[in-house]
Amino acid sequence: LLGLPCTPLQDMYFCILTADSRSFSIDYKNNCFQKDGKPFQYISGSIHYSRIPREYWKDRLLKMYMTGLNAIQVYVPWNFHETVQGVFNFAGDRDLEYFLNLANQTGLLVILRPGPYICAEWEMGGLPAWLLQKPNIILRSADTEYLKPASEWLAELLTKMRPWLYQNGGNIISVQVENEYGSYFACDYNYMRHLHTLFRLFLGEDVILFTTDGNTDKEMICGTLEGLYATIDFGTDTNITAAFIRQRRFEPKGPLVNSEFYTGWLDHWGEKHASVDTVKVSKMLGEMLSMGASVNMYMFEGGTNFGYWNGADHDSRFRSVVTSYDYNAPLSEAGDPTDKLLAIRDVIKNFRDIPVGPMPPATPKFAYGFVTLQKVCKTLFISGLSLCYVNCVQYYGFMLYRTTLPRNVPEPTPLISPLNGIHDRAYVSVNGVYQGLMERDTALVMNVTGQQGDQLDILVENMGRINFGSYINDKKGLLGNLILGNDVLTDWSIYPLDIDTAVANGWLQAAHSGSAMEAGDGPMIYSGTLKSTGLAWDTFVKLNGWTKGQVWVNEVNLGRYWPQRGPQQTLYVPGPFLSATQPNNITVLELERAPSHRRILFMDRPQLNNTGQKT
Repeated sequence: LLGLPCTPLQDMYFCILTADSRSFSIDYKNNCFQKDGKPFQYISGSIHYSRIPREYWKDRLLKMYMTGLNAIQVYVPWNFHETVQGVFNFAGDRDLEYFLNLANQTGLLVILRPGPYICAEWEMGGLPAWLLQKPNIILRSADTEYLKPASEWLAELLTKMRPWLYQNGGNIISVQVENEYGSYFACDYNYMRHLHTLFRLFLGEDVILFTTDGNTDKEMICGTLEGLYATIDFGTDTNITAAFIRQRRFEPKGPLVNSEFYTGWLDHWGEKHASVDTVKVSKMLGEMLSMGASVNMYMFEGGTNFGYWNGADHDSRFRSVVTSYDYNAPLSEAGDPTDKLLAIRDVIKNFRDIPVGPMPPATPKFAYGFVTLQKVCKTLFISGLSLCYVNCVQYYGFMLYRTTLPRNVPEPTPLISPLNGIHDRAYVSVNGVYQGLMERDTALVMNVTGQQGDQLDILVENMGRINFGSYINDKKGLLGNLILGNDVLTDWSIYPLDIDTAVANGWLQAAHSGSAMEAGDGPMIYSGTLKSTGLAWDTFVKLNGWTKGQVWVNEVNLGRYWPQRGPQQTLYVPGPFLSATQPNNITVLELERAPSHRRILFMDRPQLNNTGQKT
């Protein structure tokens, strides 16, 4: 039923390959891939260039190669490259072709996953937030308001990718169309047909185009399409034979493929740190490879959701993904080999020759110690704050909503979000005095006091857009009326709060030149300096006693911290973000309450598995 894999006849295979003779195809007769006319089984791992500093791409790829992988699988996040509609960015940490070239030099083939939707626990599943400026848009469908910008993006991207196809002398052996489309409610075959046509137009007729879907009939029915090779994904909790029998129902001939074999799992704030048993991973990998299946391990290195790039899930409630995308993967968040990697390498040795030579070591780490911070300003008083009147745009981070109290409220009075319109957390102040917070799905009421005419400020934090399921059109900000007692609050002024630009322009360091402010609760910005030590090694910053916020090092946004909610307790600081010879500027946005000591600690190891008290 499953079909038997074919076996390479190495002694019968002699040729000198040129770009014209290179080929990668599916052998439906013998149920395998063929590379240059020779049976081929890939052993691949997922790596996301968008979650790793460019300076470390080569290091991570070499470690994957030395483990015995012959391929990598790569997502391309649309919103990472087109943050502003019509402006494409492929420079620096976004230089996809440089990354592909490094993989090629290392000896790794590439399985490309260009979306346009990718999931990946990435902000909005890789879709740009500016799509939501169209209020009635139906994402991931044949709706022209979605299909037009998606087609323009793919035209830009796939044109760049065509020279990198294996047949054209590059290292891309196959390309996925969309991603796990069967899990989406639309089930729009016209959309998938359009993508199929578009991919063929820009990539040609020779490259393998495929789909990946979860291990259910419904997902495979809606996610597959004639002309696209159907693959499946599953983890260690699945019966291998049953899963591949399901693939065979949709793809009777050709190679068995698990496109996402889960080596670990993601973390949400307030939940336990996920882990998947090493013995189960290595045992199941060996079983699949013994069946002749090609396998991609998701993830092989997870990396980090720097800045605001984390995604979120929504089942019974909104759950934001943490900053670390360590994923309990074979390579840690910082790219260090783990016991899981060594176990996987021992399995791979049974199926192909492992490259000769030592595994590259872990990158050096350093405990720089404590840094004491000084309060700079309240976030509500950052210079350069500008009022917007129509179509306020702040796709990531924070928005400030300001009005006045309509009457005297001397006694604690409920401030209510009756339609669950806080997306995602709101920090409430009256005349600059912090009153408390509201949170999507879980905290829709709080009490405030004040006098008529007092200034009411609502600082709203976007905690990352939903990346999976039916709710990916996840608009942010204050989306519904707030009611104070019996009064609907009106006459709002709205301010985009671009803290990243303030940090980059040095406005906060300028504010720090005066005397330090007194302590207080609510959103505050703190600043300090990590002195140069002659080293620029990886480190991990721990904010013990701090509540929730964001950290910048030398203008680089490290991501969110939330030790009280957990499980993540430290943020990864890659060495390339630091200066060995100049003072390193540290900026912390604390949203709720800072500790009296105002210290942060730079450690030589991460802490990802402590679940804090829910707040």
